[in-house]
Amino acid sequence: MGFPLSRRDFLVRTAAVSAVTALQGLPAWSPDGLAANPAAATSPVRLGVASYSFRKFGRPQVIEFMKQLDTPYLNVKDVHLAISTPEQIKQAADEYAAAGIKVTAAGTIYFTEDKDDDMRRKFEYCKIAGIPLIIAGPTPETLLRLEKFVKEYDIRIAIHNHGPEDKYFPSPLDALKAVKGMDPRMGVCIDVGHAARAGADIPDAIHKVGARLYDVHMKDLGDTSRKESQLAVGDGVLPIEKIFEALIAVRYPGYVDLEYEINEENPLPGMIKSFAYMRGVLAGMGYKA
Repeated sequence: MGFPLSRRDFLVRTAAVSAVTALQGLPAWSPDGLAANPAAATSPVRLGVASYSFRKFGRPQVIEFMKQLDTPYLNVKDVHLAISTPEQIKQAADEYAAAGIKVTAAGTIYFTEDKDDDMRRKFEYCKIAGIPLIIAGPTPETLLRLEKFVKEYDIRIAIHNHGPEDKYFPSPLDALKAVKGMDPRMGVCIDVGHAARAGADIPDAIHKVGARLYDVHMKDLGDTSRKESQLAVGDGVLPIEKIFEALIAVRYPGYVDLEYEINEENPLPGMIKSFAYMRGVLAGMGYKA
């Protein structure tokens, strides 16, 4: 990664990671992000962050939090990179780049108006910021127009499933059905928590979505029937190792973005714990995190 850490940040993160891995009985994960086994292969699963996790904080704090989590991969929400003037968009994007952060996706961005002007504004935003993927919340009626802009801008979209409350795409398989036969840049973002609440078998859904899978939002739940039961990753019931195994099996090329929606005033401790668990799982599978 190469993010500079203060001595305090180094000690805080080391202590948090050590405590979590010890409690979970996971393989050791060292502060430089490598599994204890120096011969381990680099993990094909790339861990990132959905900036919605930091919705109560500004861009400078997001950058600092990313350093502490030791990942450069950011799925940015518009609260942290606003859809505004071209100059303001570029300035914000440049701030992330200067800090060593790669903005891998933007969203969720909603496409509820079947109008060229509305869609073009959002695609221009991503073009100016250099963002290659939109995590999208369309309606069935806007999909054909959305496909037109995907072709024009060569920017992929990934339909985000939002669980039982989503009347269009509760499950990733609903999103997959919607893009079947469309341009291959029209894909799916699997939110594992919402998918579980919609009754999906997440590893099976990963295999079924296959090459159309462009992003994953990671979280954990204590109860797959309750949206409010979100926990730090590893503290709940979702099959994290099997999810990683499925992603590796389908040769998923994208990112697994932690979307930590609880403790919004102080999300970092739970996010550090979640990253430690995920890195420990990957280390147990024989990979450098």
